[in-house]
Amino acid sequence: MPAPSQTPSDAPRAPFWTPLRALAALVATGAALSFVPARRTTDGAVRDTAAPPAGARAVRVGLVFEVGGRGDKSFNDAAAVGLARAHHELGAEVSFLEPSGGEDREAALRLFAARGMDLVIGVGFNFTSDVNAVARAYPDIHFACIDYAGAAATMPPNVAGLGFRDEEGAFLVGATAGLLSKTKQVGFVGGMQNPLIRKFEAGYEHGVAAACPECRVHGGYAGPTPDAFRDPSKGKSLGISEIAAGADVLFHASGATGHGVFEAAKEAHVLAIGVDADQHDEMPGTVVTSMIKRCDVVVFEAVRGVAFGQFKPGMQVFGIREGAIDYIHEGPHAEGIPESVKQRVAELRADVVANRIHVKSE
Repeated sequence: MPAPSQTPSDAPRAPFWTPLRALAALVATGAALSFVPARRTTDGAVRDTAAPPAGARAVRVGLVFEVGGRGDKSFNDAAAVGLARAHHELGAEVSFLEPSGGEDREAALRLFAARGMDLVIGVGFNFTSDVNAVARAYPDIHFACIDYAGAAATMPPNVAGLGFRDEEGAFLVGATAGLLSKTKQVGFVGGMQNPLIRKFEAGYEHGVAAACPECRVHGGYAGPTPDAFRDPSKGKSLGISEIAAGADVLFHASGATGHGVFEAAKEAHVLAIGVDADQHDEMPGTVVTSMIKRCDVVVFEAVRGVAFGQFKPGMQVFGIREGAIDYIHEGPHAEGIPESVKQRVAELRADVVANRIHVKSE
């Protein structure tokens, strides 16, 4: 089954790629999408790569996005950033698939494994069991799963579980929310009810309490299934409810559902906080900051490890100290945050890095 050839020749090299530039690189002019008949899965590829750097070998990488794919201005787009960077800086030949439904995840992983990719990556905790199954069937291929949610003891030896201390980033924006709130009430909207998203909520609550002990957090979830990450209507409903309860700053960890949260905040003239990537441009004037989860960093480092023969199987967790978790506090997209708030959050951030504060995760 042929994959379209795409060449991001116009995308400049940079230490930090924006989602927009990465997507432009991955779907350059003239790109096409082909559909896998039985699964309605789209397949894209980036080829015509530059030579690998000294000491690295040419590698082929297949990445499967979470349902919803590119353009979510969040987790998937951040993964695309890392994929484009690997192409430009490491000379990797990279391909991607966008499942149309949860039942397509394993099939997409198997397709890449059958093609003999050097590294196959699944984006999101929902890939955990699928990555494990396919990795056992293809023991000579390296696999990585972002937000791996399985037990380390049962992880196949050719799998790298890439996790984040999400609670640390949520702590930073929680402190920001508490300091910005005029009503002393803030809100949290989660996507699917599970331990991973609970980490965001727990960290957010801890950050709010650290900066504003008298503040109250209103929380809600969009649902118990993965569809809860792509339900903007539910997100808007939850946002409206929390605003009605008094919240004047809303933070979401809900994927595409978060757009509905932004709409509710805009209509009520309150503030919102994005997640995973800088979501300012999704609702300028409403999104005051975003928690940054550098999925691009872990994707790039996974590819780099394979290219240099340094693939590390097992569980790896990244946080503030590793530069993989932060929040938007510099530049024009942080203009709505007063310097006094930035300074106080910087103090709390330093306490986390120095282990003076251990952020709650449940």
